[in-house]
Amino acid sequence: MALTFHGQGDPRFANSILGTAEKANAKITVLAVGTWLDEHPEMARRILRGGHDLGNHTLHHLGINTMSEADAFAEIQGCADRLRRLTGSIGTWFRPSRAPRAAPLVERLARLAGYPHVLSYDVDSLDYTSPGASAVTRKVVDEARNGSVVSLHFGYPDTVTAFPDLLHELDRRGLTAVTTTELLS
Repeated sequence: MALTFHGQGDPRFANSILGTAEKANAKITVLAVGTWLDEHPEMARRILRGGHDLGNHTLHHLGINTMSEADAFAEIQGCADRLRRLTGSIGTWFRPSRAPRAAPLVERLARLAGYPHVLSYDVDSLDYTSPGASAVTRKVVDEARNGSVVSLHFGYPDTVTAFPDLLHELDRRGLTAVTTTELLS
């Protein structure tokens, strides 16, 4: 299964989650927001150095499915430009912002920008609602199955607190966190 993170928020939270994953020999996928990369450019290299996937989650994290074609493309390309400048690559994964799935137009624009894969998810942790660490763990563990793609966020303390228990419970169920690349290839 793939644990995917919206790359935005306090880099201390991101570093904690990355460190916990690496101690558990788990790999994650980070879909970074371009403005977050502007503020914390070191995070791009940190994510890749840990063996994790790094992809595009738009420039400003706005509702991309409702934007004009030009604005949506600018959101995708703006983050791709930052990824290329920081890592030498735009990555292979794009996830639409503020939507579980890309509208057909957004999917077409992502491919036009060079993304072979537009990523969705089947388990929403709802960690962004700050339900408490145990609720985050329970929601993911109850809904995840072999092949799941889970949506989580770097920017919330509940996620940081839940993450060690979440990895332990998934492992107990025989589920291993791998990169999206490994899961879907």
